[in-house]
Amino acid sequence: MHGSTHDDTPLPTAPDELLARLDALGIPAVTHRHPPLFTVEESKALRGDLPGGHCKNLFLKDRKDRYWLVVALEDAAVPLNSFDRVIGSARLSFASAERLWQVLGVRPGSVTPFALVNDLERVVNVVLQKAMLDHDPLNYHPLSNDRTTAIAPADLLRFIRACGHEPRVVAFG
Repeated sequence: MHGSTHDDTPLPTAPDELLARLDALGIPAVTHRHPPLFTVEESKALRGDLPGGHCKNLFLKDRKDRYWLVVALEDAAVPLNSFDRVIGSARLSFASAERLWQVLGVRPGSVTPFALVNDLERVVNVVLQKAMLDHDPLNYHPLSNDRTTAIAPADLLRFIRACGHEPRVVAFG
């Protein structure tokens, strides 16, 4: 998001604060540092033999101005032109970088279910791919794309609920 007004703005929740929150919830997590990654392709090229499910996170807005965070395995198909029928939303499109910052407090390339910690108004609908939850651990950026944090699927669900969201687990992809 180079050139954005938020490039130098501190994150509302720093990665270390997120990791402390996981610890306070009794959720074990392992975090690996790496150069910033912006795409699934970059992640695949750099991760080596990091175990577990590697995931992508789509921050979407429907035409009724509702927000959706879709979390799935990195290779899962999420066809936006028909996915609204899968999750019961209005027509979907990607939310802007500005909305991503306002609602989840992260920058493009750092979208993650951990950003729900910043959705204090609980406006985001969370959709998790059912097949993703069969992988242990699951890997996500901890609010910044220069690290990857591994977490057990049951602990991911616990974290999301601790943030005040009830995720919908849906079979797709």
